[in-house]
This record gives sequence, structure tokens and C-alpha cells, in this order.
Amino acid sequence: MAAPSLTNRRTLRGWGRTAPSTALVVEPSSCDELAEIVAQAPPRGVIARGLGRSYGDVAQNAGGLVVDTHRLTRVVEFDEEHGVITAEAGCSLDALVDVVLPRGWFLPVTPGTASVTLGGAIAADVHGKNHHRDGAFARHVESLTLITPAGEQLELGPGTSGFDATAGGLGLTGIVARCTLRLLPVETGQMVVTTERARGIDELLAQLTSTDHLYRYSVAWVDGRARGAKLGRSVLLRGDHATRDDLPGGSLARERGRRLGVPPAVSAALLLRGPALSAYNVARFRRAREGRSTETVDTFFYPLDAIADWNRLYGRRGLVQYQFAVPFGAEETVRSLLERFAAANPVLVVLKQFGDASGPLSFPFPGWTVALDFAASTSGLAQLLDDADEVVAQAGGRIYLAKDARMHASLLERMYPRLEEWRSAQSALDQNGVMRCDLARRVRLVTR
Repeated sequence: MAAPSLTNRRTLRGWGRTAPSTALVVEPSSCDELAEIVAQAPPRGVIARGLGRSYGDVAQNAGGLVVDTHRLTRVVEFDEEHGVITAEAGCSLDALVDVVLPRGWFLPVTPGTASVTLGGAIAADVHGKNHHRDGAFARHVESLTLITPAGEQLELGPGTSGFDATAGGLGLTGIVARCTLRLLPVETGQMVVTTERARGIDELLAQLTSTDHLYRYSVAWVDGRARGAKLGRSVLLRGDHATRDDLPGGSLARERGRRLGVPPAVSAALLLRGPALSAYNVARFRRAREGRSTETVDTFFYPLDAIADWNRLYGRRGLVQYQFAVPFGAEETVRSLLERFAAANPVLVVLKQFGDASGPLSFPFPGWTVALDFAASTSGLAQLLDDADEVVAQAGGRIYLAKDARMHASLLERMYPRLEEWRSAQSALDQNGVMRCDLARRVRLVTR
């Protein structure tokens, strides 16, 4: 195969639009072509890129090669009787839902957007609202085909060092070409959702601790501007897939709502000011109707997907999503960080519980996780998040590397205690240092 043309040079950004870099981009149309590309990687290395929904710089490779997988979208096999599907890594979760839901199946784990590829879901070992019960995405992968840095096609299964390092390994063990996924059986395309309110952080954590086990899915929207006795004021949303008993005559059809756009002239300065946010948060808390209701899978799992390019709402400088996790017992850390963040106008704040941990570089582990969206233009944000990193590390926690674009390398080993285990497995697969990305260089994730 000929070397990539210089005309394929593109400037790439994450969903946060905060850390652009320029690379050569190639778009293979087959696994064999993908293997040839990896085997001919340039000195600055190669990394895969799916739909660009990582907030930070993990799917970028300044001065190197980026493999865009959007042409690798074929469903190879679907066992409808047993709910097992094999598809190429560029296939989106959105496309999979279209295929499997009408046949009585759903994704075993899904993040808050369906615009994620299978390969990206494995590389980030994405989690959803059901981590407390079902764990992260890779737990439901039966096998995967990895294009190794030597250009070989390697079949990997759970429990092997290569598989475990690839799950959450940020694309640095090789490029996932296809995977086989176990699906979740469902009877309808609807969700039964229970809504409750919590007046403060103590009540919120107590409710989650005592009742999360009753629901497959659980998340809390938190009023990030509330302080004092109202700190942590929240709306809890817990759900399960609706059965035919819940909804007699319920359909498996996927009901998509109307998709809205963001006008180019929309200004973050108008939408994200403190008083406006405070008013919105108060209204959302007060208007939350407690009790049971039904929603479609799209409105429950992917509410922001209804707004095309919603990241533009944060203005030209983009947004920063900061997601941290701390162990159970570190509730005071959650409380203190929410207090610190309240003055910085977090636009969206969600909190939930994590269950069991997965691979050595996978983000979730038993404890609490909080994700916050900030406008990148927020005054003092860089120092605020640097200070928060230290608080999280001291509590035995970590931040989500797949969403990061700013963490200092000095914190990596403190936050990821199994880092050397991962590095050993990664270097065994990548002996010549072929797999590289901007994030890996910035935080010194790989050392050769």
C-alpha cells in the first residue's frame, strides 16, 4: 500500500474543541487495509479515531497518522436467538441500536451519547447509568480482533492480558478492527423511569446507597450552583426497560424525537451566565415530577443527541468536561469539590455510583463519580481543576483520561495504581512504540 498522501493532512479536535492538532488522516475500508496502514506507521506513530466524541486529545496524534474508522461499519453476524452481534469497530452504537432494538435486544452498556463507535467504546471502556449493576462496556465483549502494531490480526478474549489492556487502553495497544458483543434482551423500546428529588448532598448519597440496587439504571442530575444547605440538590432518575406487563401492546420500534440544531451565532456568554444558570437549575429542581413515567430509550439515554453540535453552545473556546471518581468512604471529597466548583458555573453536573473495576487502565472502580461541564472560557478554570486533581488523588481517586485534555503527568501513577501492569501488557504488544496520541505524550502514559 502506498504511503498516506500529504493532502490528507487535517486539524483535529476533541468534542471539547480545546486542544487542536494536525495529523495525516487515512480512511481504510477493510481490516486488511487497516493492517497494512498500521504496519507502515510513520515515526510519530498512529492512533485510531472514531466519531470524535472524546472530549480531549486522546484521538489525536500531532505530526503523526490518524486512522479514521468511519468506513469500517459492517455488521458481520447477528445471532438474533442468543443476542450476540459481531460488527466492525467503526460501527456506531446508534447504528447498532437501529439493528438490534426491533429484534428485542439492546446495548448492555451505553454512554450518554449514541455517537460512539464500537472501537471507541472499547478503547475508553465506556460506562453508563448501569455500572453499579452491569459494569463497563468491555465486560460484555466476548472477543475482539486487534490489529497489532506489527500489522497482525490478533483474536483476543476476556481475561487475557492483551484484552484487559485494550479495554480502557485508549487505543494504545493496537487498533480494534471488530468485536463480538453480548446484548441485553428487552421487550419494548420504552423505559419506566422513577423520578425523585433530593434536597442536599447527604440526602442524595443516602438515597443512592439505599435504593440503587432496585434499578438497572441510575443517575442524578445535580444543581451545580447550589450552595450551603442546598449543596447537592438533585433530581434522581432511575429506570428499567419497560416490559409488556408495564406497557401492554408496547412496541420495539425506536422512537426518535425531532433533532434540533445550534445556530452559529449562539453565544455562550448569553446562555451560561451564573444568574441564568441558577434560575434554570431552580426551575428544573422544582418542576421535576416525582413518581413513575415512561420515556423512549433515546430520551432516557441520549437526551443531548437531540441537539446537533451541542458543544457549540459553549462558544468558540469550547468546553471542558471534568469527570472524577473517588472510592466509597470519600463522600467528604465529593462534598468539598462540589462546593469549590459551584462558583465556576458548571453547566451540567451528574453523579452516580460505580460498581466493580475492570482492566488496569479502565476508569471506573467502586465508588462515586461526578461529571461536570464547564465553558473553557471560565475565569480561573485551569487552576481550579489543577487543585481538584490533587484533592481527587489524595482521596485515592482518578479522573477519566478518555475525557481529559489538561491533566499533569505527575498525577498519573497516583491515580492509576495498576499503571505498570498496563504498561507491561502494552509494551509487549507494541515493542517498537508505534501506537501514539497527544494524550499519551502529554501525560507520559507510554514510556518508550
